[in-house]
Amino acid sequence: MRADEVARYLQDNPHFFEQHADLVANIVVPHPHAGRAISITERQMLALRDKNRQLEGKMGELLQFGEENDVLGAKMHRLAVGMIAARSFQSVLHTLNLHLRDDFAVPHVAVRLWRRPEGREELPEFAEVGEELQAFAETLGQPFCGSTSGFDTSSWFGEAATHVRSQGLIAMRDGGATLGMIALGSEDPERFYAGMGTIYLERLGEMAAAALARVLS
Repeated sequence: MRADEVARYLQDNPHFFEQHADLVANIVVPHPHAGRAISITERQMLALRDKNRQLEGKMGELLQFGEENDVLGAKMHRLAVGMIAARSFQSVLHTLNLHLRDDFAVPHVAVRLWRRPEGREELPEFAEVGEELQAFAETLGQPFCGSTSGFDTSSWFGEAATHVRSQGLIAMRDGGATLGMIALGSEDPERFYAGMGTIYLERLGEMAAAALARVLS
């Protein structure tokens, strides 16, 4: 008989070893990690231990992810409370920058808004943004993460522009209208990378848009 026929027979006859219990004690197989032979029962125990170790490793990863999400959730909560408490345009910007820098370790933050209220035209947040970039913001279904190459947003970071290697771009919307964009910059080329999760960046954009729309109305 071929090996596959033996395997198929045993699968089709699960009671074989009950009827031939002495075989279980007498059959020996190679040890998975050593050169010696062991009983089939011992081999099964080793396989179960390996599976348990794998499950423990996966459980450890899940616990780590859960703890990291708890930490991020707490940071987002503090940011949300700060944004709600902010009563002016400058305090909203200060709160946003403070939390992103201190809680999230984002070294460079820039905000651009399309609508220019009277008396605030000279602020950098209301500097003119090209139509192409505004159109790009309109198409963003989720935040963009990647290189600064090819984007005018790199100039938003001022003197640090030449050192920023990766960025996150978040469109801010009030209802269906796009208010502007938040640009997050880092010298680390892998800080904001294509394919990374963006759920917290999306929530950041929603909170900032709500706070800014309130103080600019």
